[in-house]
Amino acid sequence: MSPHGVSSRDSRDPIGYAVAAVNRLAQSELLDRLGIRRRAEKAVFTITRSGFRTATTAGRAFAKAGQRGRAGARPGASSTHGVFDLTPSEDEQMLVDVVSELAAEVVRPAAAEADAACATPEVVLKAGNELGLTILGVPESLGGLSEERTAVAGTLVAEALAKGDLGIAVAALAPGSVATAISLWGTDEQQATYLPAFTGDDPAAAAIALTEPTVLFDALEPATTARRTAQGYVLDGVKSLVPRGADADLFLVGARLEDGNCALFLIEAGTSGLEVEAEPAMGVRAASLTRLSLDGVEVSEAALLGEGDGTTYVECVRLSRLAWCALAVGTAQAVLDHVVPYVKEREAFGEPVAHRQSVAFLVADMAIELQAMRLLTYKAAARVAAGKDASREIGLARQLCASKGMRIGLDGVQLLGGHGFVKEHPVERWYRDLRAIGLMEGGVLV
Repeated sequence: MSPHGVSSRDSRDPIGYAVAAVNRLAQSELLDRLGIRRRAEKAVFTITRSGFRTATTAGRAFAKAGQRGRAGARPGASSTHGVFDLTPSEDEQMLVDVVSELAAEVVRPAAAEADAACATPEVVLKAGNELGLTILGVPESLGGLSEERTAVAGTLVAEALAKGDLGIAVAALAPGSVATAISLWGTDEQQATYLPAFTGDDPAAAAIALTEPTVLFDALEPATTARRTAQGYVLDGVKSLVPRGADADLFLVGARLEDGNCALFLIEAGTSGLEVEAEPAMGVRAASLTRLSLDGVEVSEAALLGEGDGTTYVECVRLSRLAWCALAVGTAQAVLDHVVPYVKEREAFGEPVAHRQSVAFLVADMAIELQAMRLLTYKAAARVAAGKDASREIGLARQLCASKGMRIGLDGVQLLGGHGFVKEHPVERWYRDLRAIGLMEGGVLV
């Protein structure tokens, strides 16, 4: 039995459906505007960096549809063939290649300015939408690209995007994460109401709000509460580090019920009592991080996503942590790719610094730790895709990626010396971003 199943897939490979998205991007006018396969154009954009505080405004309208109480469609588990092979299939590699090209030629050139402005250029986000990032985890029957669980594909895509920039990757993947959550746990009514907003030509902005601004925050012990009423629920609390909260049309919020269990709630922007303010952070700045305040926010029973016994909430936390592991792998790879040629070309005392054992051994340790991060993350993703319990594998991957990812970022800064401390080189930004892996919850999932 394969613990992974990345390459051993049959003709119903879920990534095969994503090839349509690759073809769609290849035919898009964005290729010319963004300069893919040439040097990317530098996007010009602005955003308020000093901060704002305002009630969320109603964006698009979500018309109620579907049958209440009826279970929604669910993606099936991926098939395995008993072969342990970490090589991506041909279709998976095609998807990774086009996302990697987007990351290298469009995302990377925009990263420094996006970090400074605390916002991702709209044209970059649109390029991700053209690629189908918002519907990668949505079943084909619901207007998406997959027929089976796409945890492996989502992991590969997140890693590839993060090699360009982690903050922009979070901004691009956040809406699709909400769509994936609705596909996994939504009722027929919820899927019919909300998923069309993600599968159309102008996908909605959305975010998963789990993190809270408390000391030693534990995602499984949120302070945000959901009190049961005759009409539904009333939510109170504060969520922090919510990506793209200012322009989100829909939030997926985690809260604790009166019986002690945790649950997820779909809350539309513009709901009374919902307030958002800018929350620029040390890293992941391009994701336009915000703080979401809930003061007596009233929602109906139909807003509850999945089960209210805590099982759906815990699974959401785990899948989010898996996504952050994939982002850590991609960013750590970017650090290593930058450091290796630098130490080979940088000379001190008449020879490249790579000739010094202290430098060579440190680079070797970075490569070893990165590979361990990647293998644990891939194994966890494969178990999720196969419908197996991956709690242990995700926990191991999260622990390793949080500690070693940050260490790789720190060593990258150290190896560049003074250059690692200035913005001339991107390593200082990658270090700041990697520091978030062990702190941020939610935002994205696979």
